[in-house]
Amino acid sequence: MNLTRTAYGTWNGGRYMNFGEALDEPRYEAALRLAYDSGIRTFLTADVYASGAGDEALGRALAGVPRDSYCLVGMIGHDFYSGLRDGQKGFPRFTDPRLRQPRDYADYIRMATEKSLERCRTSHFDCLMLHNPDRTGYSQDSVWNGLQRVQDEKLATMLGVAPGPANGFTLDLLLCFERFGALFDWAMIILNPFEPWPGQMVLESAVREDISILTRVVDYGGIFHDDVRPGHAFGPRDHRTFRPAGWVEAATQKLEAIRPIAQRHGLTMLQLACLWNLGHAPVRSVVPTLIQEVAQTNGVAAKSIEDKIRELAALPEVQLTSDELAQILEVGNNKGCMALKGGSPVYEGEPVADQWPLNPELVDVAQRWKIEPTRDLTLTHRAA
Repeated sequence: MNLTRTAYGTWNGGRYMNFGEALDEPRYEAALRLAYDSGIRTFLTADVYASGAGDEALGRALAGVPRDSYCLVGMIGHDFYSGLRDGQKGFPRFTDPRLRQPRDYADYIRMATEKSLERCRTSHFDCLMLHNPDRTGYSQDSVWNGLQRVQDEKLATMLGVAPGPANGFTLDLLLCFERFGALFDWAMIILNPFEPWPGQMVLESAVREDISILTRVVDYGGIFHDDVRPGHAFGPRDHRTFRPAGWVEAATQKLEAIRPIAQRHGLTMLQLACLWNLGHAPVRSVVPTLIQEVAQTNGVAAKSIEDKIRELAALPEVQLTSDELAQILEVGNNKGCMALKGGSPVYEGEPVADQWPLNPELVDVAQRWKIEPTRDLTLTHRAA
């Protein structure tokens, strides 16, 4: 089964990520099942979430549901089996040379895939994605040969790549599309009306290589759920506190500027964000983060995560006009507002898990796509 227009990730509900209220286990699993019962038919999980607990929760929540009635997307890449967690940086990628050499990649990929499937209580992934790859993951045959092997063994029907966790990796993804695009079907990127940059820069290549795009963070840190307002109090460990001061106030102004478009079509703001993403040629699925906010803000009550699930599931078949898409882009243009990860014209030093200097291959791919890295892929101003 291929991915559907709307998808639900096991990171929702704050249980394995630090945002909003962390749902207790019964409510978390009930939310997963509600997504299915409401009509969402694609589910994403990553093996590293709580070292497999996300997989297990999904397996329990969908127990008894016909396997051919939903699409299951798995993600592997962080080695929590033999690697040691490095604080907030998380577990190392399995391609870390301290853990193994290229000749061992295929064995790791098969082992991690089998264990994740076992936790999910199924025999195969409809799509298996390489999760948050390092430079090796984007560029080395040995990685993609290993992924192709699990596909040949029918542990996965389709393959894909999921850059992250932060924004960037533009040139790396373009290189990966060119080199391995024939092997995989999907890529997951960050894209939403207030974060079109840099994600939009890979869309033309995706069309050329016939790669479908799944977009995450469609909600822009909860703004498009319409219950994060000026004065909102985030919890002490909420990952959104890394954003610059004033980001909620600035985003709220942008939200009001495009609200008339949503009203014209009878849409919620989250639905408008989803349809803006889906208005781009290669984007075929959206997976916003559904957050249970902790409290009211200036009299605005937090929506329940259950209502947010129903809202996503009810995404109508509306197509925004080209003028509406352009108007939203003009309001949300964020070019140059943050430092990007991956191959970088400003990073110096030895490569680390999520950033590395430009090399000749990345310089060449930039030239092919008419990208000037120092102009197009660097921080020029802080988000406002």
